[in-house]
Formats: sequence, structure tokens, C-alpha cells
Amino acid sequence: MLTAIAVVLGVLTAIGVIVLRSTEGDDDGATRQLGLVSRVYEATVVSSERTPCRGTTAADRIPCDLVLFRLTEGPDQGDTRAQEFPQSPTTPDLDPGEKVVLGFVPDAEPGFRYQYLDRQRRPVLLLVALIFSVAVVMLGRLRGVAALIGLAGSVVVLLTFVIPALVDGHSPVLVAVVGSSAIAYLALYLANGFRTQTTVALLGTLTALALTVVLASIFTSLAEISGFASEEALLVLIGDTGIDLSGLVLGGMVIGALGALDDVTVTQAAAVWELRGANPDMKRRELFGSAMRIGRDHVASTVNTLALAYAGSALPLLILFTQSRQSLGTVANSETVATEILSALVGSIGLVASVPVTTWLAARVVGEAQLRRAEGGR
Repeated sequence: MLTAIAVVLGVLTAIGVIVLRSTEGDDDGATRQLGLVSRVYEATVVSSERTPCRGTTAADRIPCDLVLFRLTEGPDQGDTRAQEFPQSPTTPDLDPGEKVVLGFVPDAEPGFRYQYLDRQRRPVLLLVALIFSVAVVMLGRLRGVAALIGLAGSVVVLLTFVIPALVDGHSPVLVAVVGSSAIAYLALYLANGFRTQTTVALLGTLTALALTVVLASIFTSLAEISGFASEEALLVLIGDTGIDLSGLVLGGMVIGALGALDDVTVTQAAAVWELRGANPDMKRRELFGSAMRIGRDHVASTVNTLALAYAGSALPLLILFTQSRQSLGTVANSETVATEILSALVGSIGLVASVPVTTWLAARVVGEAQLRRAEGGR
């Protein structure tokens, strides 16, 4: 029965992906409207010199860093380009030999086609990713490899389905629900294998996810979260293209809670199976009680982790409000902070609900298996 339910939900998820998938190509108009740069090339800093800014008089004495870049990629590979950086707290401190990335705008004037975007961080990111992958594989072995494949699948779903569907103007809530379900199927079955224990964890995850959607919908509506207060001009412009920003906030709550839900449900299902293996004669009620004690400890730490994750993402904003000497109630009442609080609390409620649901399902499954073995022995 559990397998049948999982198959039906999987088919519905696949249908949702097909119906909601993006059918439009690249939106160059939106890219130009938002002032985004799609063509980025690597360059190397040749020199950096402190000089008066061009167009200013000697009396003005406005200092600028004149940086010369040599392009190592792109249509002008090997050529050099210069750019001035007026002195400010955000002026990059570039040294000769540093790798950077430049944005290329072919329609701009000849002297302004290349603009500095940021330092080149890909080698560092690749190194960290490699260390992470090696650590996961060394501990998990084949299971670790499967977990990495599941992680890659999750990223693919986000980049090829969720984001394009949102840009197309589909309901952020539906996109988040379908995308989260697809990620749950990929991540759980690839990392833990096609077995009954994984199916139990999956159904526990989807049940808690449904509760999270309902609660997020109710409380974002009651709190009248618009989605505008926490975003800057860029996202406001995106909102003009048809994206429901309040729904986007709600969808973010759902996707944000998914990772913690997977963790809790897989742990609870594994705990029930391990307890059954250690004591095959344990009654179903005893099995449920023992697993719930494990779940309580796990939830206590996971809820704190989830709350700190949301607080960490809003830390600069919290510092800003603190410096304004506003009371805690006033800070929490602002839409930006209220959104983070709702995300943490709604996600935590989903986590708490996932423990008894998954534990009950797992206890029922292993209990039925024990009953069948007993009847077979007679």
C-alpha cells in the first residue's frame, strides 16, 4: 500500500513538472531591463595605480585606482582594458596577478564594453567542493556517492524547473510544492536506495511538507506578507514581469524546510529499523515509544539549527535594526524580520510533525512484517 501511494504521488509530481515547466526561451528583454550581464569573461590584473580621477581638476584631488586588466577569455582574449575605481569603502583592492571576472556588453560604447564584476572565486569553490565530496565519499562510501548524485539532482531541479517556472509567472506555491516533491524523490531514493525504509521516510516528508504549505499559506496571509519590504529594487523590477512576490516568500518557506525534513524523516525511519533489528520481539507500541524518544532529541537540535540558519541569513539586517535602538517587538514587527520568523517557526512545526508521522508509519510497517513472519512460522 505504501509503495502504491508513493507511485501515485510520484506520477502526480511528474505531471506537475510537465505542466508547470518553462516553455519560453531565454528572456533577453528582461535581462536588459534589469541591467544584468550574461556574458562574463576572466581577466588578470596587470597593474593598479592611484591617480586623480579622469575629468577632475588638480584642485579637486579626487583619487581613483586605475586598474589595467588583460583578458584571458572572450572575443578580445589577450587584449588589455583599463577601468577607474573612485575611492570608497566598496572599492576593490586589486593587486597585479589577481584573477577577476569582467562583464561584457557588446552593445555598449567601445570604451565601456568591459566592466569589473568581481574576483575570480571558482578555483576556491571547486577546491571546497572537492574536499566536501571526498569527505562524504570516505565516510559514506557508495552511499556517499549516491548522496552526492542526489544533491546534484536537487540542484538540477532547482535550476532547470523551479527557477524557470517562477520566471514564467507560474504560481510560486505550486512550483515550490512540485519542485520540493521532485527533490524529495530524487534525494531520498538516490541516497538511500529503493527500499521500504526510504518509502516511509518519503511519505513522512511529503506529509510534513503538506502541513508546512498549509501553515505557511495561512500565516503569510494573516501577517499580510507582501514580499516587497524584504527585497530591493532588482526584485521589485522582477515583480513587474508577473511574479507573485508574496507567493515567492511562501514558496521559499516550503523549499527551505525541505532539507531539514529529509534529515529528520530518514533518521526516524532508520531508528525504527535499527530498534527492530536489535530486538525483534519488541511490540509495536514499545517500538514507537523508543523511536519517539530518539526523535525528541533529534528535533530539539534540528529546530535550533533551523532557527539559527534563518537568523544567520538575516544577521546584517538585525544589526541594522539594533543600531536604530528599536525594541525587540518593533524589530520583529517589520516585514523583513517577520518573514524570517515565520519561515523558522512554520518550518519547525513541519519538523515536529514529521517525527510522529514517520515513526508511526515505520512502526506499522515493521510490525506488519513481524506479524507476517510469525504467521509464516506457524
